Amino acid sequence: MATLDDLRRTASALPGNEERATTGGAAWFVRNKLYAWECHPWPSIPDDVRAIVAAELVVGVKVADPVDALALVQMAPDVFLRTTTPWGEPKIAFRMADVELDHLAELVTEAWRVQAPKYLRREFDER
Repeated sequence: MATLDDLRRTASALPGNEERATTGGAAWFVRNKLYAWECHPWPSIPDDVRAIVAAELVVGVKVADPVDALALVQMAPDVFLRTTTPWGEPKIAFRMADVELDHLAELVTEAWRVQAPKYLRREFDER
């Protein structure tokens, strides 16, 4: 079972990472661009998905393309939620209790790559 501390550990190793507290929970940014966040059961979320978000820890991350999000949902529909809010696309939300630690690290790192400027991605790749 992955935790926010696992996410923090991965994010803290990424150049330019910044964690902030928001009204919805913790959120991670690179150069003021959001790339990962703790989901909150906003009224704009469909009722069935909002019930999941209200009951357990759900995290959202940016993805490169909506097709990537769809592929994740089709691959593991019990882990990845089909939709959350209409804003901030493309993104995917997932149940932290059901995601493997290696997959969490991959999701967070790829989300960071989507938002990070080239010079930070180059710095990360050169490590």
